[in-house]
Amino acid sequence: MNTMSKITFTMIKPEAVQANNIGSIVKMIEENGFRIVAMKKVQLSAERAGQFYEVHQERPFYGELVEYMSSGPIVAAILEKENAVADFRALIGATNPNEAADGTIRKLFAESKSKNAVHGSDSDENAQIEADFHFSSDELF
Repeated sequence: MNTMSKITFTMIKPEAVQANNIGSIVKMIEENGFRIVAMKKVQLSAERAGQFYEVHQERPFYGELVEYMSSGPIVAAILEKENAVADFRALIGATNPNEAADGTIRKLFAESKSKNAVHGSDSDENAQIEADFHFSSDELF
């Protein structure tokens, strides 16, 4: 699937899933013009979470991040929209919910900087890599 700049990848993180915020978050995503290309609820193993966050392997928070992301189910999704990466990052807000703009997903649903409700790809290239990591071509609609 080669639709660079038209897709982004997101995960609704374990604490937001546990808090029953999936529907509210998905509603905000759709109300902001994103089309859901693929979506699934999965439990990441520690190994799989470690592979996804491999880029952070040398960072001090890596072990904690892997443990957290494998602590409960997540909802992975590929979203489509013009300027998807930038628009989605604006919708989710700053990593630290205390710094996130009012009305953003993280301002509304994040518990803390580390439990910040959602992941959003930071570039077109990473959106494609992350989408391919979580979804096979037969899961795309």
